[in-house]
Amino acid sequence: MKLTSHLPDDRRAHVEGRLRANLMAWLTTVRPDGRPDSVPVWFLVRDDETILMYSQTAKIKLRNIGHNPRVALGLDVTDIGRDIIRIDGTAEHVPGFPAADQVPEYVVKYAERIGAMFGTASRFAALFPEPVIITPDRLHA
Repeated sequence: MKLTSHLPDDRRAHVEGRLRANLMAWLTTVRPDGRPDSVPVWFLVRDDETILMYSQTAKIKLRNIGHNPRVALGLDVTDIGRDIIRIDGTAEHVPGFPAADQVPEYVVKYAERIGAMFGTASRFAALFPEPVIITPDRLHA
């Protein structure tokens, strides 16, 4: 993975594993008045190293991305604040991108949570219809 190529081999394997396996991340966007806004999101690191997430319609994060596409994505951390992984990048709201239930890797990653919380992937996709793609610029790990 090019994004992690600057890391030592053992750290690189660990970080790539967390990028694939972690279910939650914190997305930080910037409000028009300059204040940061952080929210938990589900995410998928794709083969091209962009990060796919879905949002409900009319959420603040979508408005913020429209105003300022610079974002940070932080993986959840241990209870003592170690093993922090943060990605800086540029986000784009991409209407017309396939719905969550049409992205097999996303459905597989979140199958258990989707089933428990929404019943079906198509129900999740209907409730979270807005795709956002983050293009990473830098990984801090």
